[in-house]
Amino acid sequence: MLEGLFGSLYKERVLVFIFSRQKGYAREIAQFYNIALTPVLNQLKTLEENGILVSATRGKTIIYQFNPRYPFLQELKAMLEKLINFYPEDIKQKLLFNRRRPRRRNKQL
Repeated sequence: MLEGLFGSLYKERVLVFIFSRQKGYAREIAQFYNIALTPVLNQLKTLEENGILVSATRGKTIIYQFNPRYPFLQELKAMLEKLINFYPEDIKQKLLFNRRRPRRRNKQL
C-alpha cells in the first residue's frame, strides 16, 4: 500500500511486522508473509544501516527492533499504525497475535 513511499513492498512488510510485534528476526518475518528470506535480510540490513532499526544477537539469531534514538520514530510509528488499519481483518489479527514460546508437551488443543 505504501511501497511507493518506502521504496519496496518488502520494506513495508518488514516495518509493519516489527511495528506490530515490537521485534522480530528475518526467518520469522519471511515465514509470516510466505516470502523468500533474502529480500527480507536485505531490507533489515538497509534499515539498520540507516538507523531505523537496531539489532541484538540472541544465540545464533539476530533480533531487530526500532531504534529508540531514530529522530522520526514517532512519525513513522503513527504512519505504520494508520497503514495497519487498512489491512484486512485476518492479517491484522495474525500480526497482533504474538506467541513466542512453544506449546507445552501433550497439551490439549
